[in-house]
Amino acid sequence: MFIQYNNLDINFTIGSTQFRTLNIAYEDLHRIIPSHSHGDNSYEIHYVASGCGYIKVGEKTYEITPNTLYMAGPHVAHAQISVQGNPMADYCIYLRVRRTSSGDKKTDGLDQLFTEKTFWIGQDNCQIQNTMEQLFQELKEQKTGYTVCVETLLRQLIVQMIRNYQGGAKALHHFSPATPAEAQDFIIEESFLYDYPVLTLEQLSGRLGLGCRQTERLMQDIYGKTFLQKKGDARMSAASILLTYSDRSISSIAEELGYSSVEHFSAAFRKYYNKSARQYRKETRESI
Repeated sequence: MFIQYNNLDINFTIGSTQFRTLNIAYEDLHRIIPSHSHGDNSYEIHYVASGCGYIKVGEKTYEITPNTLYMAGPHVAHAQISVQGNPMADYCIYLRVRRTSSGDKKTDGLDQLFTEKTFWIGQDNCQIQNTMEQLFQELKEQKTGYTVCVETLLRQLIVQMIRNYQGGAKALHHFSPATPAEAQDFIIEESFLYDYPVLTLEQLSGRLGLGCRQTERLMQDIYGKTFLQKKGDARMSAASILLTYSDRSISSIAEELGYSSVEHFSAAFRKYYNKSARQYRKETRESI
C-alpha cells in the first residue's frame, strides 16, 4: 500500500519558525530506499508502525522494529531497507522550515528544540501512531474543518518529537492565571450553579473582589437581573426538576434549596410559576 499527499499547501508557525509540509506519505516498504539526504532547512520524520528493517546513516546502521521513530535533518544521508518477508509500515512527513522575524516567547523555544536536531532515532513514547492515523484519516475524509485538524495534528507531531528527544522534561512556560475581571462571568455562573441554595451577595462579591453595589451593577450589565432575581431563577429551576423527576416531599425540596420554611418556598414557587408546587408536579408528570 502506498498513500501520498504531496501537493497541498500546509503551513503552520511555532515560535519564530514557519513549517511547510511538502510530503505526507504512508508505504508498506517492500523496496529499498537508497542513500539520500535533504537540503537546507529540511527535516524528514519517519514512524514505523510494524515490520522490521534497518536504516543506515553515514557509516552507522540502526535496527528498526515496530514503534521506531527517527528524524533525518539537513544533509544527513540515510538509506532504509525492510527485512525480507516483514516489510515496514512506514509513515513519513517531510517538512521545510523558515525562520520568521518574530515569534511567541511562550512556546518554550519549541521550534529551536526541533530544528537544532539533525538526527534522532529511538522508540516512540508519545503515541505518534495515533497522531499519524488521525492525520491520514482527516486527509482522506476531508470533513468540515479538516484543514484545521491537519494543521493541529502536525503541530502536535512536532511537540511529540521534541518530547521524545527530551524524555519527559517539564515545560518552562505556563498559562497565566486569569484575572478576576477576565473570569467574572465564569465565577458568577459557577457560584449560581453550585451554591445557589445558600449563596449570599456578600459571598459572591468576595469571590469577584468587588463591593456589593459593584456586584449588583455587574449582574445588571451581564444578565439584566439583580442578585436576588438570579438566585431565584436558579432555585426555581432546581425546584422544577426535583418536582418533576423525583418523589421527594415538598418540604425536603424546600430544605435542599435553602428556604427557611416550606411556607416560604411555597409562596416563592407560586409567585414564580403562578401555581402551587403540588399542582406543578401533577401537571408536569402527566405531560411526560
